[in-house]
Amino acid sequence: MKTLLHVQGLTKDYGNEKAVDQITFTLNKNTATALIGPNGAGKTTTLSILAGLLRQTSGTVVIDGDLKGDSRKEIGFLPQYPQFFSWLTALEFIEMVAKLSGLDGKFTKSQAVRTLDFVGLGDVKNKKTGTFSGGMKQRLGLAQAIVHKPGLLLLDEPVSALDPVGRREVLNLLKELQEHTTILYSTHILNDAEEMTDQLLFLRKGQLVEQGSLKEVRDKYANPLFKILFSDSEEAAKFIEIAPWPARQENEIVYIHLLENKPLMNEVLQVLANSNLRLTRVERASASLEEIFLQVVNKHE
Repeated sequence: MKTLLHVQGLTKDYGNEKAVDQITFTLNKNTATALIGPNGAGKTTTLSILAGLLRQTSGTVVIDGDLKGDSRKEIGFLPQYPQFFSWLTALEFIEMVAKLSGLDGKFTKSQAVRTLDFVGLGDVKNKKTGTFSGGMKQRLGLAQAIVHKPGLLLLDEPVSALDPVGRREVLNLLKELQEHTTILYSTHILNDAEEMTDQLLFLRKGQLVEQGSLKEVRDKYANPLFKILFSDSEEAAKFIEIAPWPARQENEIVYIHLLENKPLMNEVLQVLANSNLRLTRVERASASLEEIFLQVVNKHE
């Protein structure tokens, strides 16, 4: 798989404070990478440097073999809080962005119309942006980021302002874009990252503290366990008293963490069968991305 972006030793200083501290990573073509971290971790600063809005203190950014300064038209950027000219219609705004992005003037209107249709704003393309809701503005922000068909799409919290339905629709759009675009996005909605990512980058205090594919990160932090759902909390408490393995209770749920793949499922089922306790479900599970995120953060406290 061909590498599109290579970041080496990227650093951004503000006086004595390092907003980004010697981070190094690569992005392969037509992949989606989630940039995860608590507030103040350096996610927005990193994206702003890659987009050319900030100058790094040190380090290099190479896109498809060319220095970023020679490849600016290959980048699309959606800031967390996109701003628009309220007196322009959606079509006028996207046409303007298309021209600024270097598109041939003959094609700007047709491309702007196609892009607005793609993000679901075709029916309101002639309405002024000042009348748009927050969700519509987020879609308009996505349209301005992709109207010039960039090879690299940078998104800062792209679905944070959307309701669950809007979030689902935008995620589906991003999956379509991934067929011919490389995407790097920051997010705090970890369920979305679980659904649409080829690589995870964990930032904390400006440092890249963990990275890898979702499978690699899961394998490292998965902490596999059995999750047993009892009919009520009293039944769960009775099982805690007789369980031959360390277990913890949360209301009507009991968790048994596996150590070197022990105990086996049939051993757990045998104890449950002998107990005559009322239960609803037994399943083997692993840590969610949110739990993994907390583990990574706590590991680097």
